[in-house]
Amino acid sequence: MPGLSRRGLIGGVAMGSLLASAAAAGDGTMQPPFGPAPPPLDGPELPSFRFPLGSLPTNTFNGGTAKQATVVEFPVSEKLAGVYMTLEPGALRELHWHANAAEWAYVIEGRCRVTTIDPQNQCEIVDFGPGDVWYFPRGHGHSIQGIGPGTCVFVLVFDNGYFSEFGTFSISDWLGHTPPEVLAKTFDLPQATFADFPKKEVYIATGPVPPPIAQEPAPGSLNAPPLTHRYQLLAQSPDVFAGGTMRTVSQAEFPISSTMTGALLIIKPGALRELHWHPNAAEWQLYLRGSARMAVFGSHGRARTDEFVAGDVGHVPQGYGHYIENTGSDDMEVVLVLNNATYESVSITAWMAANPDLLLATNFGVPEATFAKFPKNAVIMPD
Repeated sequence: MPGLSRRGLIGGVAMGSLLASAAAAGDGTMQPPFGPAPPPLDGPELPSFRFPLGSLPTNTFNGGTAKQATVVEFPVSEKLAGVYMTLEPGALRELHWHANAAEWAYVIEGRCRVTTIDPQNQCEIVDFGPGDVWYFPRGHGHSIQGIGPGTCVFVLVFDNGYFSEFGTFSISDWLGHTPPEVLAKTFDLPQATFADFPKKEVYIATGPVPPPIAQEPAPGSLNAPPLTHRYQLLAQSPDVFAGGTMRTVSQAEFPISSTMTGALLIIKPGALRELHWHPNAAEWQLYLRGSARMAVFGSHGRARTDEFVAGDVGHVPQGYGHYIENTGSDDMEVVLVLNNATYESVSITAWMAANPDLLLATNFGVPEATFAKFPKNAVIMPD
């Protein structure tokens, strides 16, 4: 996380805090420049940064499934939480909103229809397919419905590790706990209109697959940039490297996404996403296919290596060094989400290339000639 002039006092306090942090760093109790580390990270050894979400029991509903990884299940992930969800054709994740988190999502397979409303009462109805991303700012009302053919599979990521998908604000729950006479006044309808409404949360409802969206959008709709909630990530031309490809969607590409950045990495067999760190964000990962090894460096001689397979979730704390290596014989694919709208990454190759060879020789205690053949710019994904 001099005399007694105000400036001198503030400066003295700040320097004292830095010195205290540095002194405590040797026993792992402080992690400059963050201040006190959260409990899972403050020990002499780093914890696992892998959570086997794919192998957990699934919460099954009529028409869909859900399972989550919050800080309760995955204590190191304090900044981000995730939910893996499926919806059958016609199944509806009912109208709801989240009071304590924004929602970023990636559609893995299948198709769904999303409805949203913002605080200006402007609405949007959009169909999503594989590779599409949505973003709902905190408090935006929305629903998600499978439209077939087949099951729709998607991952939801929230910018609050303490979020729970099973503790959202659902329309059926709210109306079911509101007196009928109040509903009658609100909608200017007889109380009997609400007699058969659910008395508890529906969560996932089932119904017919809706018809195609009308060519003419509804009044007040926002089915166009810059405020649309949809971004077609797979339609983006990827950055191509020797070891794979990377597609990134930050607020620069997706203006409504004001708190999160997403990326899709495909890494070739034996290749890696080079050593790097993100100065401004923690990273949440869902491995979609293949197998991988990730190593996280946490300062003071602490490093942790975990092995990942499809369905696993990974996490990297803000500012921690890490790399991801494809350990399989096929391409490895992973979705990354960072809790900042601006994408920042510092690569080890770019950092070393930015410094004189003589300085590097002094730093590492080896001959200056050692660095003559080192890369002179960022590699990102070497093969």
